Amino acid sequence: MKKIILTLSVFFAFTGLAFADGNAFTPLNFNDTTYGGSGSTGAVNVVPDKEAIGNGNIQNAVQQLENAQTDIRNELLNVKTKYADVDSQYRLVKSERAALKKQVRATEKRIKEIEKAKEKIKKNMI
Repeated sequence: MKKIILTLSVFFAFTGLAFADGNAFTPLNFNDTTYGGSGSTGAVNVVPDKEAIGNGNIQNAVQQLENAQTDIRNELLNVKTKYADVDSQYRLVKSERAALKKQVRATEKRIKEIEKAKEKIKKNMI
């Protein structure tokens, strides 16, 4: 038991010393113009952030996509309007066709009735 307590106390003592500065690893700061801390003094050419990741090109592409989307939506409105016009014409023609079909049937029926009446008259005459 004494061995375990002694081992744990030594472990915690060295662990505290290892992290005495508060942080075990120093993150890199890519916004600085020099790297490496005190060892290097040369300046590194840093490309501005916009050009480094292509924000200007991305924003331009997004703008072009938005413009294309607007154009397509306008085209959709035009097509929908045209469709509505053709649909109304279709419904009008369809109803007109149905009415004419009824008129044709009624006219054919009248012609048949007249022919039947004519036949009856001819039979009665003989």
